[in-house]
This record gives sequence, structure tokens and C-alpha cells, in this order.
Amino acid sequence: MEGKKMLVFSAHAADFVWRAGGTIAKYINHGADVTIVVMSYGVRGESNDLWKGANQTADNVKAIRHEESFNASQKLGVKNIEFWDLEDYPINTGRDVLDRITQKIRAVQPDIILTHDAKDVINPDHDAVRQLVFQASIMSNSAGVQIPGLPVTKQMMIFGFEPHQTELSDFKPGTFIDITESYDAKIAAMNCFKAQNHLIEYYTQRAFLRGNHARRLSGVKDYKYAECFSNFFPRVAPEF
Repeated sequence: MEGKKMLVFSAHAADFVWRAGGTIAKYINHGADVTIVVMSYGVRGESNDLWKGANQTADNVKAIRHEESFNASQKLGVKNIEFWDLEDYPINTGRDVLDRITQKIRAVQPDIILTHDAKDVINPDHDAVRQLVFQASIMSNSAGVQIPGLPVTKQMMIFGFEPHQTELSDFKPGTFIDITESYDAKIAAMNCFKAQNHLIEYYTQRAFLRGNHARRLSGVKDYKYAECFSNFFPRVAPEF
């Protein structure tokens, strides 16, 4: 992990924490350079509890979500986080956003990209971001896509978050990451989100469940908690 560059594209303010917070914290702890892009705050579709307050406004919800997301990123040890403030539900999928993602990939030159998986039966914003990031990664690797001052990237590994409605979304686990050492950091980060408090217990249980799978599949009894991801591409290695 030391020296690796990881780039994370999160559709909404909390997605990167629920789905990959332990992995992000672990990579940072082991010397990786992690950059997070929060595409939108999720004001329209991810902040229902905040809208229950009297006289609530979009600007105030956005301010709360920004503070929650930033504070959570600090619990994970993140130093590089950007908030693009796109409108959500639906998220903007225009060419300007595609080009901006491509430029970001070129600027970071990541070894690893984490983003949403191919299908989320409940949340089309996640699907949209996945498609944008995948297309941008191909553009970033293409020499014919000229961006002054930003060199072409080499092929990076891309992994998809496990969606909330796992089975309904036909999610296929491809890679399990042991997050036992960074589990406490993930819990602390999740507890920053009062706007989606109901998800904290769900993802606490999910980390335990995936830890069980990781132990069973690997035979390593020390794996207590894990996160899992889909593989965009087959893994390539010099040996099994």
C-alpha cells in the first residue's frame, strides 16, 4: 500500500464512508496517497432526516452535509478531499462533468479508483457516477484525448462499492479487504452523519458479516471486519 495513489469518487457526501471508509483509512495508515471527490452533498435525496426540521433550507442542509462529510474524512485520516457541489437526484451527467472527472484522473495518476458499482436498484445517482467514472478512466488512458499539461494515465485498477441493497442490486463480490485495524476509524467516521443515522448500525453489521466471509475464504482467523468491492476488470498477477 505504501506509495500507492487511490482516487475515490463518491456520488454523495457519505457514500465513501459507508462503503469504503475502512479501506480508505487502512491505505492511508500504510502510506498511500488518497484523494476523495464528493460529487454532490445529497441535499435532495440523501438528507431526509435534516428536512424534518422546521423552516429548513437547501443552503443549511448543504452546510450540515459539508461539515459531516469533512469531519468524517478527518476521522479516516484523509488530507485531500474535494466537494464539487453538483445537484443530486438526478446528478449531472453532462459532458462538462465527464471532462472534469477525466482531468482529475489525469491529475492524480491513480493506481486504484474506488467508485460505485454497475447497478444500484434504489439509487440511480450511483449508477450515473459509476458510468461517468468508467468512461472518464478510458478517456484518461487514451493518448488521443489531449489535455494540455496533464499526461495520459496507465491502466489503473477500478473497484466498485458494495451497494446498500446488495442482493437486490445483483452485486457480485470480487475483492474483500480486511479492515480490522481501521474498523474503529470507520465507526468514528460513520458517527459523524446525523443526516443518515439509520445507516450506522446497518454498515456496522455489514463490516462484521464481510469479516466472516473474509475469514472463511482466506483461512485467516484474525480478519474480524471487512469491506468488499466488485472488480471492474479481472485481476492480473504473476502467479496465483
